Amino acid sequence: MAELKVTPGRYQGRTRLYVTLPGGPAAAWYDRESGQVSLVLDEYRAEVLDALAPYLSGDPEVGPPPVPTPAELALLTLHPDDDLAPNRPGEALHAALAGIAVSRFRPAPRRAALDALTAQEALGAELDTLEGAGWRVLHSVPLPGGGHIGHLLIGPAGVLSVRTLYARKRTVRIADPLVAAGRGQPEPQLRWARHEAERAALALTTAVRPVLGIVGAARVETAARGAGERGGPGASGARPDEAWLLRDGGQVGVRLLRDGEVGALAGLGGVLKPADIESLYATARDRRTWLRV
Repeated sequence: MAELKVTPGRYQGRTRLYVTLPGGPAAAWYDRESGQVSLVLDEYRAEVLDALAPYLSGDPEVGPPPVPTPAELALLTLHPDDDLAPNRPGEALHAALAGIAVSRFRPAPRRAALDALTAQEALGAELDTLEGAGWRVLHSVPLPGGGHIGHLLIGPAGVLSVRTLYARKRTVRIADPLVAAGRGQPEPQLRWARHEAERAALALTTAVRPVLGIVGAARVETAARGAGERGGPGASGARPDEAWLLRDGGQVGVRLLRDGEVGALAGLGGVLKPADIESLYATARDRRTWLRV
């Protein structure tokens, strides 16, 4: 009997369990909401049901899947090791922390990694709530050279590349491209956010907008022209989806997301249709997509 692997995933906001063969191809998937087991390889029916037994409630309906879309076909041939969908927020940082020795003489590197993990986990949990509004979310997308895109959103309003900053209850001051939290050294966070979006656009061959998610800030102050805090200088008269954009010298606008503001994205749209969202998501969740950037 073949030993099958069960991997969780989401499709159009619904939770699925994918059952794959040792070599990678999917044999079936189980939709928990409908109770339907869709068999791709009927000859593995017994093995599939045995693998899913711990997750089933009652007698599921078992049968062939509906005619797959191109995005579903791509997913069925995706090896689990190349699938980025199961990545947790901060997935890469968990591995990085394991390699940083605890030292009272050099605490800064580990504290910086812990701060970054805190920010990615907090913001990632909020971003995951957008799944119910037609968005697809990926976390910790690996880039060549050891870098990562913290979060990638694909939804009705387009594709967003999200970089995170943990403010630790300090005031954040922004003077494009520099961002400083409290008395910390200013860093070109907006430039880094733009660069990550550019790499994502190259990989996906579509427009990607940069976002900076600021977690745990006591206050956010910006000196950028044409935008500011909501209701502050530069925000008057702006559309809701533009009120937090920063632009300077013709640079690409970077959207700011602060605590509690993720929900505003759910109401945006007009860029991608559902079929386009699924197609881009199928491409983005494949690790091999990112090897060329």
